Amino acid sequence: MGNGFGEKLRAERLERGLTQAELGKDLYSPSYISLLETGRREPTAEVIEELARRLDLAPKALEAWSQPITVSDAEYVLAGLYARQAWDLRDYPLAASHAASAAQIALEGRNTSAWWNMTYMQAECLLKHGDLKECQHIVEGLLEHPMARESAGLGVRARQMLAAVFQREGQLSLAVDQAMESVKLSEQLPKDSTIITGALRALIGALAESGRLDEAWRYCEELDAHVDENAMPQLAGEVAWVIGNVAFMRHDYTEGVKHHERAAKLLSPANDIELWARFNKASAAVRLSSGIVEPETLSSIERAELAFSIVRGTKSDELEVAFIRARWLYLTGDIVAAVEKLRKIYAESDALAKHTAGEVALLLGKSLKAAGESEEALQYLQEAQKGFSSAGAQDRVQQALDAILEIRLSQERAKAAAAKSAKAS
Repeated sequence: MGNGFGEKLRAERLERGLTQAELGKDLYSPSYISLLETGRREPTAEVIEELARRLDLAPKALEAWSQPITVSDAEYVLAGLYARQAWDLRDYPLAASHAASAAQIALEGRNTSAWWNMTYMQAECLLKHGDLKECQHIVEGLLEHPMARESAGLGVRARQMLAAVFQREGQLSLAVDQAMESVKLSEQLPKDSTIITGALRALIGALAESGRLDEAWRYCEELDAHVDENAMPQLAGEVAWVIGNVAFMRHDYTEGVKHHERAAKLLSPANDIELWARFNKASAAVRLSSGIVEPETLSSIERAELAFSIVRGTKSDELEVAFIRARWLYLTGDIVAAVEKLRKIYAESDALAKHTAGEVALLLGKSLKAAGESEEALQYLQEAQKGFSSAGAQDRVQQALDAILEIRLSQERAKAAAAKSAKAS
C-alpha cells in the first residue's frame, strides 16, 4: 500500500525517532515539514531527494513515494487529514475516531508503520481528553508490537506516554518506572535528539510528584545541559518550565523564579494557547505550594483561568485551576471562601488523580481547622492520607499525618485544660 508522500515521510521520520525540527535541521523549518506531512504542501524533486538522503533511504524508495495513490491510500490520507484537523480544533474525541479509522485502513493495507503512527495519535487524543484507561490499553498494545522493540524512538515515545497516563491516574511509582525505562531506552538515540528531552521531562515530572525531589533535580541538571542556546524557543521554554517547577518544590525560590521567568518569555499564547494555559497553571500551583503569595502568582492564576476558558480543557483541568484559586484564598486568609470552593471541588474529585484529590482533601481539612471545625477537618485529613498512600506519595502522607496529629494534640490540650478548670472550681 503506497501511502502518499506526506504519510510516508511521517512514518519514516518517526521510525527513526526524529522530530520535525531534527529532520529539517538547517534547511527546512518544522512548520514546512508539517505542511509536507499533512499534504498541504507539494514537495519538489529536490526536496524529496534531500529528505530521503537525510532519512538514509534507498533510491528505490523515491520511486515508491512518487507513485499515484490507490483508492485505499486516498481513504487513509483523508482519514489522517480529518484527524489532524480535529486535533487543531482541539476536538480530541473526533480526532481519536478519525485516527482509529486511518489506523484500521493502514492495517488492512498491511502498512505497519502507518498503523503504528495513527494508533499512537489515537492514544495521544485519548490522553488529551482524559480517557486514561482506553489510552493505557492502546499504548500497552503498541509496546507489545515488534516495532516498539525494533525502534528505540518509538519505544521511548510509547513508554513516555504510558508514564503520563500513570501519573494522571495517580499511580506515581508506576509512572516513575515507565519514565525511567524511557530514559534508559533513549540512550540509544542520537545525543541531540529532542526525544531524549521529552523522556527526561517525563521522568522529572514523575519523580517530583512522588516527592523524590533530589533525584528530580539531578535529572533537571542533565536536562538543562541537554538543551543548548540553539534550541527552539518553545522547547527551551518547556525545559525552563519543568526545571522551575522542581526548584519551587525544593523551596529554591531564586532558581524557580529565574527559570519560570525564562519560560514565560519563550512560551507564547499565540503559538500554543493550551500549552501557555498549562504553564501558567503549573507556575501558580508550585508558587502557592511554596507559600509564595505575591502579584505574579495571582497573575499566573488569572492567565490560567482566562486561557482555559478559551481552550476548554478537561474536567480535571477545570477542577485543578479552581483548586489553585482555592489555595490562593486560603493563603490570603479568606477561609470561608476557600472552604466553600474546596467543598465543590471535592464533590467532583473522582475526576482528579489520586494524589491531586488528596491535595484537595488536605487543604479542605486545613481550611476547616482554621475555621474551627476540627472534627470535620479530621475526616478530610484522613481521606487525604488514604489518597496519598494509594498514590505512593509518602512525603504527603506525612503532611496529612502531621496535620491530624496537630488537631488531636490540640483537642487533648483543650480537654486537659477543661478538666483542670472543672477540678479547680
